[in-house]
Amino acid sequence: MRKQMVAVVGRPNVGKSTLFNALTGSRTAIVEDTPGVTRDRIYGEVSWLDYNFTLVDTGGIEPDSKDVILAQMREQAQIAIDTSDVILFLTDVRQGLTDADSKVADMLRRSHKPVLLVVNKVDNPDKFMADVYEFYNLGIGDPIPISASSKLGLGDLLDKVVSYFPPESKEEEEDDRPKVAIVGKPNVGKSSIINKLVGESRVIVSDVAGTTRDAIDTEIVHNGQEYVFIDTAGIRRKNKIKLELERYMIIRAVSAIERADVVILVIDATEGVTEQDAKIAGIAHERGKGMIIAVNKWDAVEGKNDKSIYRMTEKIRQVLSFMPYAEIIFISAKTGQRMGKLFDMVDLVMQNQTLRIATGVLNEIIVDAMAMQQPPTDKGKRLKIFYTTQVSVKPPTFVFFVNDKKLMHFSYLRYLQNQIRDTFGFKGTPLRFIVRERKENA
Repeated sequence: MRKQMVAVVGRPNVGKSTLFNALTGSRTAIVEDTPGVTRDRIYGEVSWLDYNFTLVDTGGIEPDSKDVILAQMREQAQIAIDTSDVILFLTDVRQGLTDADSKVADMLRRSHKPVLLVVNKVDNPDKFMADVYEFYNLGIGDPIPISASSKLGLGDLLDKVVSYFPPESKEEEEDDRPKVAIVGKPNVGKSSIINKLVGESRVIVSDVAGTTRDAIDTEIVHNGQEYVFIDTAGIRRKNKIKLELERYMIIRAVSAIERADVVILVIDATEGVTEQDAKIAGIAHERGKGMIIAVNKWDAVEGKNDKSIYRMTEKIRQVLSFMPYAEIIFISAKTGQRMGKLFDMVDLVMQNQTLRIATGVLNEIIVDAMAMQQPPTDKGKRLKIFYTTQVSVKPPTFVFFVNDKKLMHFSYLRYLQNQIRDTFGFKGTPLRFIVRERKENA
């Protein structure tokens, strides 16, 4: 079942960041030391009971004036409505009910999304509960008193959040059709790619609103195989604030990537790879998704020669250095150049995402790798790898049982990863490695 998304909306200084940090803790969706990945805490992962969900900070309000605050709160609310399954509307018991709260509440009420009215800074229930009751006037349900800074009431809040999540659907679990997210900045040609693929295949099962937000799911049959393409073309908004445009782009990308097996990051060939592209790619990388870089509008690049593809590939590899496994294809949605090969590439990446290596074969490769390059030592103690096994797919995940985890230096782990890739390929998919200690006589 796809991961649910929960968005936080609220005025400045009501404690959104404090609540976000309290619920996500130190677990952020983006690893801090991954090169080229956004450091903005726009979203994070939360676990509660048997549920895991993505918490989204719609953020971005600058308190210049009351009018600006209201306008930006409306923008925030619209982002939450478009991208989330449950909305947390955060207010401040000490500031009391404001006109901006009432107007945003009207928007949220009309959204038909579950909205939880959260009243923050209730550090002393005996003192503040009378003030909490004032928020009933918003007409969006019972106010939930919490203190994000003191972490009071968060359990009750999370219980209410997960109560809105659907039970696991057997149909969803059994749907083994490849799901492909088309992501990228505005105006790179995402919708054009979908339209061309539909036209080329001449078979479209349905074109309906997706199960999340306003992303569109398009079901396409190609050579007898059915694919679900998730288009996020709707991320372009009439918002002149660049930061908010990027925030919205990132949130929408998270939403689509969560549901996908393979991610196609579309890059504009006339513009080249950018930092924003790296941010989106980083989301897919951290979530272990198969990755294809589609350089669109290749027909529009002037002065191309036989070295142009090589130079563009080198630039992409440099900016997206954290995902050297990504497949790259140069296409034109306008002319149809290499569009048919996209399906072949999706099939290849899907095969590698679900590839399982027999334990015996895997251990032979590791033994050979250790013979070619001795494991590292520290203070006379050498790393021993007793056993290696693959424990899961999507992405392929391997566990090394060793005598001492500290001896498994990241450079040697990278060497072993390269040996596995050289032997089995795994093109287009990240690999995950887990190192566990085991006693030698165990």
